[in-house]
Amino acid sequence: MTDEPTQRNVFGEPLEVCSLEPLTGFYRDGLTTTGPDDFGSHTVCTVVTAEFLEHQRSVGNDLSTPMPMYGFPGLKPGDRWAVCASRWLQAYQDGVAAPVVLRATNEAALDAVPLEALSEHAADVPDDPGMLLG
Repeated sequence: MTDEPTQRNVFGEPLEVCSLEPLTGFYRDGLTTTGPDDFGSHTVCTVVTAEFLEHQRSVGNDLSTPMPMYGFPGLKPGDRWAVCASRWLQAYQDGVAAPVVLRATNEAALDAVPLEALSEHAADVPDDPGMLLG
């Protein structure tokens, strides 16, 4: 894995789990943990949408087709997945950004993506869910 004992999210807090089902992350640890061998920086925790998956397929990053030989089930809308920061930014610039779970997004994503862009698409539930009731 990586030399860092604890990687942090975009708020400077310990990373929360992105997804255990399907198991995501460059290291398949359920997190957006990154390290020197993660050249793509799989640091943005997304909730994939049909539009995002189609966009990714159109730019050569097919996330929908199962690849059993790699233990990859293929994603469907609603799945959480750690995506490359540059791929998410490309989708954002093309108007099809997937929602982002900020508490599970590695602060390393900020090297490629502005926090404001990620925050625009935040999918996190607030600490007080009652706030959602307005």
